[in-house]
Amino acid sequence: MKTTLEIPDPTFRRAKAMAAEQGIPLRQFVTEAVNEKLRRKLTGSAKPWVKLAGQLGHLRKETARVTELIEREFERIEPEEWV
Repeated sequence: MKTTLEIPDPTFRRAKAMAAEQGIPLRQFVTEAVNEKLRRKLTGSAKPWVKLAGQLGHLRKETARVTELIEREFERIEPEEWV
């Protein structure tokens, strides 16, 4: 499909230079860049911290313990001290 895009000059120059460095036409470079962006959006890799968060499951008990300690300490504060 043929289309027209308005791309800022600095971005266009960088894209054209990178395409030339890779020895591919600008059309192919732009297509690959858009495909990569779409793929990242689908796989969630645009947010790498989401992948990391899943690896913190082993800390659930520790988090619960710390939360309980904090709540216990706040129960000891007299209401007039909150102001």
